Amino acid sequence: MHTELPLQSIAPDVHVAPQLTPEAMAELARLGFKAVINNRPDFEGGPEQPTSAAVEAAATAAGLLYRHLPVQGAYQSPEQIAAFGALLAELPRPLLAFCRSGARSTKLFVASTTR
Repeated sequence: MHTELPLQSIAPDVHVAPQLTPEAMAELARLGFKAVINNRPDFEGGPEQPTSAAVEAAATAAGLLYRHLPVQGAYQSPEQIAAFGALLAELPRPLLAFCRSGARSTKLFVASTTR
């Protein structure tokens, strides 16, 4: 999977990335991704951060399923971890989860798959 997008594989069919733009959604679809999980709260990075609604519109237009599960970087609750696990079970793969750096999405993945 060669791309200019900063993707990191954390499982055979699950990748994480730092903040992606709405424009990146078409590239994800072209690469074969089927779903996107946004773990970043809106405006966490200030007004220049793309909103979930903007990313969702672009993902939907590109034929991707999109879910927004905003969580804080420092703490993910047991409920949020369970919700991420439910999304992993529900969404088609390959899927991509993103946040500010990719670390929060990785932590959610590890916590939800090692319960």
